[in-house]
Amino acid sequence: MSGHSKWATTKHKKAAIDAKRAKAFAKYIKAIEVAARMGGADTSANPALDLAVSKAKKNSVPNDNIDRAIKRGAGLTGETIDYTEIMYEARGPQGTALYIECLTDNRNRAAADVRTAVTRNGGTMADQGSVAFMFERKGVAEVTKTDGLTEDDVLMAVLDAGAEEVVDDGDVFTVVSEATDLPEIRKALEEGELDYNNDDPVFRPTMKVDLDAEGAKKFLKLADAIEELDDVQNVYSNADISEAVMAELEAE
Repeated sequence: MSGHSKWATTKHKKAAIDAKRAKAFAKYIKAIEVAARMGGADTSANPALDLAVSKAKKNSVPNDNIDRAIKRGAGLTGETIDYTEIMYEARGPQGTALYIECLTDNRNRAAADVRTAVTRNGGTMADQGSVAFMFERKGVAEVTKTDGLTEDDVLMAVLDAGAEEVVDDGDVFTVVSEATDLPEIRKALEEGELDYNNDDPVFRPTMKVDLDAEGAKKFLKLADAIEELDDVQNVYSNADISEAVMAELEAE
């Protein structure tokens, strides 16, 4: 689940660990295949591939899987890897909006699967552009909280690298920047010896919609169904679930 908001935490607590792990691996493998197809199999000459491999290793993707993905993407196995990125827009409960990022080798399958998941779980597909304007492309890195580390500490480490803000998001400090500033943000975090993850360009909502318990339950069901689709890479939303509502859901 992407978008880096509190409802993602609820989703992760409820997800089956093995399924979540497999889905995450598939996402990193696709990124490697795409990078290898675009720039070749040599990580030293292909910065995009080097970054994709680094992220996969950081998230415990086995080396054998990584090597096979590089070879497939670069065309060294005789397979043809040709993914297309498509964005779908949908509406959820209580006025929420969902911006759905797919990476697929079959546009018709992706469209049909997304539509089915949305409509069967209480959502509606939205016209092109009716949701997209509610989001802006930003760079995001999540810094792991450690004893003694403060929001100001993180801000001082990344301010000169182009960071716009640092947000306390519960388990992590979220560093927000322009997407083009992410390489400098990563460099600053590494120089500051700060452990970070989920360092990617994302679509962040410009305004959020607060959900009550009923709306949150419906929203999570909808978001889960979309996220489970093989072609879906990320699901962004303007839904905001308060800690009180999260506690109410978890108590059920």
